[in-house]
Amino acid sequence: MESREDLNSILPYLPLVMRSSTLFWPSQVVEALKAMARGPLHSRVDSGELLFLAISDLRHSLSLSNHHFAPSFPQGYALFFDELMSREESTKWFEEVVPALADLLLRFPSLLQTHYQTADIAHINGVNTGLRLLRSQEPGIVFLSQELIGALLGCSLFCLFPVTDRGVEHLPTINFDHLFASLYDNYNEKQENKIRCIIHYFERIFSHMPIGFVSFERKVLPLEHLPQCIPYPKAEFWSNSVIPLCCFEVQNSGLIEDQSSEALEVDFANKFIGGGALHRGCVQEEIRFMINPELIASMLFLPSMADNEAIEIIGAERFSSYTGYASSFHFTGDYVDKKDVDCFGRRKTRIIAIDALCSPRMRQYKQECLLRETNKAFCGFFAQSKYQQYKRLFPENGCSGAQLDQNIEDPIGRSRSNLLSHENASTSDETTEEKSVNQVIRNFEETGCESLGHEDNNVGIVTGNWGCGAFGGDPELKTIIQWLAASQALRPFISYYTFGLDELQNLDQVTRWILSQKWTVGDLWNMLVEYSYQKYKGKTDVGFFTWLLPSLFGHDAQMLDLPNTP
Repeated sequence: MESREDLNSILPYLPLVMRSSTLFWPSQVVEALKAMARGPLHSRVDSGELLFLAISDLRHSLSLSNHHFAPSFPQGYALFFDELMSREESTKWFEEVVPALADLLLRFPSLLQTHYQTADIAHINGVNTGLRLLRSQEPGIVFLSQELIGALLGCSLFCLFPVTDRGVEHLPTINFDHLFASLYDNYNEKQENKIRCIIHYFERIFSHMPIGFVSFERKVLPLEHLPQCIPYPKAEFWSNSVIPLCCFEVQNSGLIEDQSSEALEVDFANKFIGGGALHRGCVQEEIRFMINPELIASMLFLPSMADNEAIEIIGAERFSSYTGYASSFHFTGDYVDKKDVDCFGRRKTRIIAIDALCSPRMRQYKQECLLRETNKAFCGFFAQSKYQQYKRLFPENGCSGAQLDQNIEDPIGRSRSNLLSHENASTSDETTEEKSVNQVIRNFEETGCESLGHEDNNVGIVTGNWGCGAFGGDPELKTIIQWLAASQALRPFISYYTFGLDELQNLDQVTRWILSQKWTVGDLWNMLVEYSYQKYKGKTDVGFFTWLLPSLFGHDAQMLDLPNTP
């Protein structure tokens, strides 16, 4: 174990000790956890105040006393568990959940050792899946069991992760002290309801421990040409692209996480994955991390994203229902996730985290910013498993060439489904029963799943107002940027949730007109560049849709000769 590069990269950020190839807790921690596991009659931990004192003793035994937590953390714990929780909820928490959590933490070292042993067995095409720091510019994937994730989040709840050196690696917050401290410092209902989602997660897993898996992947568009990789595109690549635009579906109601298609669901991310989830944040990304808490595990080992990076997470289970947004966010109870499971034991929930420019104002219309945002979305939407398809389309130099091979039929004259070559499906019919580690390994060996990132050609993009709202981006601009990226990534469709935004009330008419013109990615990119240049130079003050189709916004839609809606 001592020679493992993956383990050695993450060990300084874990609360465990390694000696003689064995991971373990210090003996004082083991005794304290054993007492907690026997219940409040033995541990005397039956209130938020006493739970905090028990956590303080654990931290002292781990030499974390100098790793300061948020000042109001103890008061936040006491407020939630002793005042905001009902007597019935509190009794269940301290008599059932806390002992089960302590027992899981006792097994944390053995779970982690089993994880690394499994990672060795499950090497696929030489890909390491072990828990490690997935540093910037280093593409890679980590594959964790839901049970191990439960243990990791238990460490977060008890604030057991060392934090002193996390800033050096540009790692986000991982302990829950700020989450509870914020509740006390400036009480509001949305913060209480965020915590209720987390508490419900622990209640659920200790009533029935899930045995599936979740993968976390750092995706990178390299800044130089590397074998079998799509490099970071330049503006000419987009300008000259002859890839046809994919189908565009407008959803004027509903939520991204409620969609049922085979699709990548976009997380409107902060460059630090999770954003303000463990602080006061409560918008799109933070809400997703509360209702799918297994996403929080990514905050342990994934440093901030650079402009040419994205993070894809497959398999995170949803546990909570909710209503509202931001200050009106409210936990409304249990959610039973019925998504199918793939051959690796992951739920078919695919989440792609991409961070937009923050407060770009007028610079968002400069070509370098257009390129940054389009490449950011493309990095998230593109599957490197489709590299061979790109090589066939652009045989000279992979993805960066502008001209199609003349021996390949012009894709504009073909259906989009025919443009995508058929790949071996990595699905399994055995989705009604979640599988053990060994069962999953046997399953993907038998079904021939060759890649952890492998997916079918019918996986589209489900997104919305990425980079708008608090980030201040132009909704019309961001809509087109994501369409360009999805099309160039050979996705079959983009399903766009407008969330009732006024600026996008004519989005369906505009996209149908564009599709009726049979424009390519290059055609639409060039129009967007021309508009943005005029906008930046002050030659127009209207939005892109009005600039492109003035007659539509002059209430003379008949001039557009729009096709009928299917």
